[in-house]
Amino acid sequence: MNTNNGKNALATFAGGCFWCTESAFDDLPGVISVVSGYSGGQVVNPTYEQVCSGSTGHLEAVQVTYDPTKVSYLTLLNVFWHEIDPTDDEGQFADRGSQYHAAIFYHNAEQKRLAEESKAKLAASKKFSLPIITGIREYKNFYAAEEYHQHYCKRHSERYHQYRKGSGRQDFLENAWKNEKPVIVPVTPENNGVVEEATAANSQIAAGKQYCDPSQISDADLKKKLTPIQFEVARKNGTERPFDNAYWDNHRDGIYVDIVSGEPLFSSKDKFNSGTGWPSFTKPVDPANVVEKTDATYGMERTEVRSKHGDSHLGHVFDDGPAPTHQRFCINSASLRFIAKEDLEKEGYGQFKYLFQAKSK
Repeated sequence: MNTNNGKNALATFAGGCFWCTESAFDDLPGVISVVSGYSGGQVVNPTYEQVCSGSTGHLEAVQVTYDPTKVSYLTLLNVFWHEIDPTDDEGQFADRGSQYHAAIFYHNAEQKRLAEESKAKLAASKKFSLPIITGIREYKNFYAAEEYHQHYCKRHSERYHQYRKGSGRQDFLENAWKNEKPVIVPVTPENNGVVEEATAANSQIAAGKQYCDPSQISDADLKKKLTPIQFEVARKNGTERPFDNAYWDNHRDGIYVDIVSGEPLFSSKDKFNSGTGWPSFTKPVDPANVVEKTDATYGMERTEVRSKHGDSHLGHVFDDGPAPTHQRFCINSASLRFIAKEDLEKEGYGQFKYLFQAKSK
């Protein structure tokens, strides 16, 4: 099975103890659900005890259901590599045996290609002194583990963190990756989430390293930086007038960033004319930078969208947009700053130039 409906997709990873692997994906934007279980073996509906014996051929694994319009498979791969020791051929950390081997189970040819490329890129980076031996295997089956294993990291947080530390995983990963976070690779129709040379060096914005922290700026200073309507919208949850704002009818190529923090939010490639008089987009350029919250003001329930790092009020998202996402991010111009494609490099957003490059035939 490759998808659980016409929109969501599946990814399956084995990274040793599934409690730890599950925790890495649980709160990732765009991920619908994460299930701990067993994959790759020959025994139908195995028990935990059977798998632990090492005789079933199964690996402890997690199955991730995700929305490919919100999170790319490359992002999932980057998160996976940040969670394992890819040089260990006998298990993972304190967990030894074939059932704890690390592996990527690909569901289709595209996942296989991306997994192989990401593995090769990790090897070329020389991040690890030993060879990268993590397996890339064709997906055959997955069986959910017993209920008491599901979301263990949240249901038994203290025990989980003790185990993670005691197993050696935590110290190993901190030493291997330092403060380097998994690269969030934006999803686009043009490249299916593939960004050439999407490394930590050119993705500082995606990793949140260039953002202005609004908590360090007083309202008085923000009022000096922003216009009255920008401050009212971004900080006081206001709404600007339709058809009377900066970007509702802007047709230039470029990206839109948060007026306070500078984090990238939307692309002109995903902008459409909704007829509402506000800028409208089918999806964010980087889903990790847009947070959705329930808004019960004015006697109705809506879904508010805010920037993650700037915590700016952006607008609302509705389910009446065009295909393929069928979403309409209705955004206030006052919360945005537009950066034209020709200015991306000098403004520090060079990694988004790929959005506007012509595809080769």
